[in-house]
Amino acid sequence: MAYAEIKLVDGDVLTVEGTLEDVEKRLSDAARSGQSRLAWFEEHGTHASVGVNPAHVSRLRVSDIED
Repeated sequence: MAYAEIKLVDGDVLTVEGTLEDVEKRLSDAARSGQSRLAWFEEHGTHASVGVNPAHVSRLRVSDIED
């Protein structure tokens, strides 16, 4: 399984399931859909659903985590 790290403007870092391309596409789709639209991911370790406001993302990169 591939993982990506999403760093938010407040400094929080989320590690979510998905390739870098998939995560970027979901963030882009949410951003184009409207201001209050969230991109939804499954968070690594908790398997909880987490919604991310694309306007709050400051960095996106491949995670070093391996399964």
